Amino acid sequence: MKIDPWSSTTYQDYTKLRDEFGIEEFSNKTWKDLPNPHKLLRRGIVFGHRGFQLIQDAVAKKKPWAILTGLMPSGKMHLGHKMVIDEVIYYQSIGADINIAIADIEAFATRGHTLEQTKEYALKEYIPSYIALGLKPEKCRIYFQSKNEDVKDLAYILGKKVNWSQMQATYGFNGSCNMAHVFSPLIQTGDILHVQLKKYGGNRPTLVPVGVDQDPHIRLSRDISQAHRLFNVTVTKDKKIGVFVKVDKDVSKLLDNAEKTLKSLKFNKLKRITDYKAIYIEDATKEDIQKIDIALAKTETKLGGYGFLPPSATFHRFITGLTGDKMSSSKPESAIFLTDTPKDATKKIMHSKTGGAVTLEEQKKHGGKPDECVVYELFLYHLIEDDKELYDIYTSCKNGKQMCGECKKYAAQLMEKLLLDIQEKRKAAEGKIKKYLSI
Repeated sequence: MKIDPWSSTTYQDYTKLRDEFGIEEFSNKTWKDLPNPHKLLRRGIVFGHRGFQLIQDAVAKKKPWAILTGLMPSGKMHLGHKMVIDEVIYYQSIGADINIAIADIEAFATRGHTLEQTKEYALKEYIPSYIALGLKPEKCRIYFQSKNEDVKDLAYILGKKVNWSQMQATYGFNGSCNMAHVFSPLIQTGDILHVQLKKYGGNRPTLVPVGVDQDPHIRLSRDISQAHRLFNVTVTKDKKIGVFVKVDKDVSKLLDNAEKTLKSLKFNKLKRITDYKAIYIEDATKEDIQKIDIALAKTETKLGGYGFLPPSATFHRFITGLTGDKMSSSKPESAIFLTDTPKDATKKIMHSKTGGAVTLEEQKKHGGKPDECVVYELFLYHLIEDDKELYDIYTSCKNGKQMCGECKKYAAQLMEKLLLDIQEKRKAAEGKIKKYLSI
């Protein structure tokens, strides 16, 4: 399987995708200890993660952590885009620092939009909708990639430890790719990792909630964060926990620092072998690795390093477009935009693809297929908050008691209420945008 961050591919077998790319399952064990878990988490729409344990620990211990997300300002905002900001707003409510990149450099490199066009999309389309959906200005910053010198500088510096072979393997780049396109993933890495710089809050767990199509960016960022660490904490072949210095300069000084840090964590059975650039921790277990790694990362900034913690990520399923394909801004009939009139939204819903049988008689006899129905997805992802109500609709459809026409009418009613609320709040949001921007 191939994942392309810039394609319009739809993915059907998320379990296979997760297994093939080493994405961990996001199950009820992952989210059950979070405060008031959002419906996207508890309903399995978020299906996988990388390194979410760091976030779980930060939330449980009320330690600082951050969200980094981005918006591609290349078209109108639709329900597929809303999913991400719904997650972000939930995470803001449980203590995350919010950082939102306006990906104008990427839009220029991969979609051909000018920086002025992307600015207009961001200021008139996306940010007002984010505010209308409930994003708060406290502990929140929205910035343009093209205006943030730290992001661009970091992208260039971090790129020193990425070679062309890795970029080809990760993204499938070939000889026809322009260099702006090739460089844009490094800009995204700068986005993801710069929030751990001291001026933006320092080393702390960072979560990037994305669709699975963005996993190449996550893998690259995690690889680069590790490549720039001074220490590596790992399990050795003989199953010992070891701390290893990754550079050749100031090895003794770095080992002294590591030893001091380990003792502060109450690890006392240490075996230091300077020639191996290593300290073996005989009274540590695999469960201690995360704690040790975080402690060492915090010291690296004082020793000339970045100390980046590997960024975590969650991956959500894509909402199906009303036509049965991927919901896309370039296919208006497939999407419900947050600026659609209720009349237009109703028309799209009434013409949408369902999981119903060919005839009413067959549906009453054999039932419908809500798992294949885009109207049910509207309920699942956006329109129904109450899990019991959702379950009742699901079972009524499966049992042939509820017809597609009923669901479409109910979805249209709920959508009208949602859109009118968003659009009213969008008007009020226009005068608040400056509170969110960090330029």
